[in-house]
Amino acid sequence: MGENAATRDSGLEASTATWRRYLDRRATFSTEDRDTLEDRLREEVHALRASDLNGDEVFLIALKRLGEHHAGTREFAREHAAQLWEPRAEAGDRGTPAGPNDALVAIGLGTLAAAAFKLPALAGVPFDDANAGWYARNFSLFVLPCLAAYFAWKRRLPVAWWAPAAAAFALAAVLVNVLGFQPDSMSETLAALHLPIALWFAIGYVHADGRWRSAARRMEFVRFSGEMFIHYVLIALGGGVLTGLTIAMFEAVGLNAGPLAAAWILPCGALGAVLVAAWLVEAKPGAAANLAPMLTRIFTPLFAAALAAFLAAIAWTGNAIDVEREILIAFDLLLVVVAGMLLYSVSARDAASRPSAFDALQLVLILAALAADAMALMAIWARIAEYGASPNKAAALGLNVILLASLAGSAWLQARFLAGRAGFDRVAQWQTAYLPAYAAWAAIVVIVFPALFA
Repeated sequence: MGENAATRDSGLEASTATWRRYLDRRATFSTEDRDTLEDRLREEVHALRASDLNGDEVFLIALKRLGEHHAGTREFAREHAAQLWEPRAEAGDRGTPAGPNDALVAIGLGTLAAAAFKLPALAGVPFDDANAGWYARNFSLFVLPCLAAYFAWKRRLPVAWWAPAAAAFALAAVLVNVLGFQPDSMSETLAALHLPIALWFAIGYVHADGRWRSAARRMEFVRFSGEMFIHYVLIALGGGVLTGLTIAMFEAVGLNAGPLAAAWILPCGALGAVLVAAWLVEAKPGAAANLAPMLTRIFTPLFAAALAAFLAAIAWTGNAIDVEREILIAFDLLLVVVAGMLLYSVSARDAASRPSAFDALQLVLILAALAADAMALMAIWARIAEYGASPNKAAALGLNVILLASLAGSAWLQARFLAGRAGFDRVAQWQTAYLPAYAAWAAIVVIVFPALFA
């Protein structure tokens, strides 16, 4: 039968990106022309997805059909058919061939991120308890601009396409360092937690070549984010083991390497690993894609069972959800993980496949998360009404409202899909179209909360 759905989807997206960049270099094509052609190409691809053809075969047949009415596509097919037929593992990214300098650029930018982290200490801001808040607020600004620069270089983007992301990073740097954060305040902690979420969508803008409105580009960024997370966790686990063994070896000869590891190895390694993980995803697209279906099939029933048991415990005991800070953060983190797992499972699923028992299980998970989120909202609102608003309760309230709307829409569309009244592409479009809501709320928490709760 050839390649699986996840690998085929990855190959199709890579080939489509190559074709799109070919048109971008042709000055005679406007943005509207390219978007229209891409929509037509994807329609042809979608019509061929149910066949037993692999990703390259589907793409080249779709190109041939489109090329009957479009000269530029015919030229592209003639010039690039041989490269497109090469195994996808030899591609450098989802559309840009691998170059010998890719690893060097990624390592260089990772080193730059680590150097940016250490420069403040040379300027009189040491990495210690007294400056922990400042470093927490700025931590994402040390590395995410470097990651955006890597994608801008990798995709050869003109200035007009990456300038908005650069402006977002500059604005964020000014805001988190000019706004009046009280030391060790909850507003400062929330800003440190929400800033990387907001800026991650600036990364998505560059990753999508500035065309964030495209559902296909957003879904490709979701795939990249999931694969990068897997790579980063593996790197972090290996780095943690190596650091622990190194400290133990030095202790065997009477030397304490703990302070060195805490001040240099761990923070610099954590920053540099972001670029290395991104390079791995770009260098071997789809290498971690096969893990997505496996992980979602393992954890979906486990999360569904955990949430169902939680709801049953609430019904049995009659106790409301505790909205103390630590419990509230842990509970919201659980719901965010569930939402992320659902989104990643959507990105890994073949939209042309028929509904299955696993799709029904996902609906159970969505409904359980929806019920738990509604209970959390009621508990938070009751506590705010009784004791007044606080930064952590207000942030949790906004996040739970966004999650409630997202899960409700997902449940409705998933149920229609299972009933045969809508295609799975509607579920995917809803999931990706809702992503900016999370970025907008994260930006509000960073910008508005310091003044609101001063």
